[in-house]
Order: sequence, then C-alpha cells, then structure tokens
Amino acid sequence: MHTPISEYRKGLLYALGCYLIWGLFPLYWYPITAAPIDAGQILAQRISWSAVFAVAVLLLMHRGRALLQAAADRRLLLMLACSAAAVSANWLIYLWAITHNHILDASLGYFMSPLVNMLLGRIFFKERLSRTQLAAIALALTGIVWLALPVGHIPWIALSLSLSFGLYSLLRKLAPVDALTGMAAETLLMLPFALAYLGHAAYRGTLVFGSLDTLQTAVLIGSGVITVLPLLMFAAGAKRISLSDLGMIQYLSPSMQFLLGLTLFGEAFDWQRFTGYAWVWLGIAVYVAGVCLQRRKAV
Repeated sequence: MHTPISEYRKGLLYALGCYLIWGLFPLYWYPITAAPIDAGQILAQRISWSAVFAVAVLLLMHRGRALLQAAADRRLLLMLACSAAAVSANWLIYLWAITHNHILDASLGYFMSPLVNMLLGRIFFKERLSRTQLAAIALALTGIVWLALPVGHIPWIALSLSLSFGLYSLLRKLAPVDALTGMAAETLLMLPFALAYLGHAAYRGTLVFGSLDTLQTAVLIGSGVITVLPLLMFAAGAKRISLSDLGMIQYLSPSMQFLLGLTLFGEAFDWQRFTGYAWVWLGIAVYVAGVCLQRRKAV
C-alpha cells in the first residue's frame, strides 16, 4: 500500500524542518561550551527537560491514555526502550563532540547516516539497492578507511553517530506508535537514569546547574523544546516517507554543521583529512545522482 501524495508531502515538510533545526544545533549549544559542565550532565539535563516538555504537550492534547496504552504493551515498551537507548547514545556522543571542538567529525557522521539508512532499509524492509547505491556505499567506506589508515585516525565519532542514529531511525519506523506518544515514552524511560546521574553529581558536589549564567541556564531548560520538537517532526516524517528519501533530506543538516565548524568555529581541516571526507562526499554525490536519474526515468 503506497503512501498518499498529500501524506508524503507532509512527510517531506516534517523532515525538512527537522533537519534545518538540527543543522543549527552547534549555534544553539555554543553558550554551553564555555561552561564548566561535562557532556554527561548536559545529557541528563536535556533528557529531564525533554521529558517535562513531551509529557506537558501530551497532556495538553489529551493524549495521556495513549501513553498508558503504550506502557501496557510489553513488546512496544521494549522497542521504545531500545530506541531510547539508541538516541541517548547519539545525544551523548554529539554533545561530547561539540563541547570538545569536533563539530566537523560530528557532521561527517551525519553525512554517513543516509548510507547506513540504506543498508538498514535493505536488510529490514527489503528496499532494493541499485548499483549506484552500492557504489556510493563503497566510496564512503573508502573514505573511512583513508581516515583510519593513512591519517591514523579512526573516525569513531562519525561512525558512532551514524550507527546510533541509523538504529534509532529503524526502531522508530518499526514502532507502532504515533510520534508524540513514542517521544514521551522514550524520554520517560530515560528519565530515571538522568535523575540518578544528576543526583549523584549533587551528592559529590559537582552539579553545576545552579552556577550557570542566565543564558546557559536558558539553553539547558530550552533543550527540552529544541530536542522534542525536531524529533517529533522526524518521527512523523519517517512514518510517511522511505528511509532512502529521509536520507537525502538529511544532507541539509551535516552540510550546515560542516560550514559552521569550518567558518564560525574555525576547526582545523588539513588536506589529508579533506581527502577522506572527499571520498564520502563523492559517495553521496553518486547516491543522489542515482536517485535523481531513477526518478526522471519514472516520470
């Protein structure tokens, strides 16, 4: 059964808005980079405020019963627990990257994510991979090998981000639950761990939330909105369009982050590193060209 065109267009708009917001994330989190707070505390604060915002929206929309029904379904709850773990890992790695001047490495991870989505789509949804798509994956792998061997630097940040987000994309597409209920359940499942971490930090005297300035505090509190909103848009888009199309739109976010890291944040980028990235970009170009050609033939 094919997705109606009107729903498909909604999915495209949801995905576009989601990736525009994610592309600006380095700017949003920038005030926190100057604060004496580690990535673990930022993650715990982000989870806590996200849970508050997600549940508030759910209650305002009178959807509390849907959350209770999801909690009563053991299979669904297990799936959401797995997606919560995947997105938590993704958040932690990303927060560590941008607070340690690795925005370019983070952007590479999200450049690679569409190729991971293609592989997952082939494995779990039997989405057929064309020769150009296989060539794109091979070129991207060449770039990873180049970064790992001649340069002597395994791009673990990029690999971890792309794999964790690819797994999250897969689980959210498989989970039979609407975007808002799923997001609320995920954040609530993560909340006890986040509160325990913050409580432990307070016990040790290392909790820094109360010592932050007004802007930094606002960034942490607002992280609930800035986290839940694009994830809701992403989940709504993933339900309406294919993983491959979702992957194409995803290039918007890492492109924006790469330009921010290179220009505004002034991260180092030598020619050896550029060569490895260029192989990945070449793979992306081959993939996009193949999809455009296939659509032109279908018209």
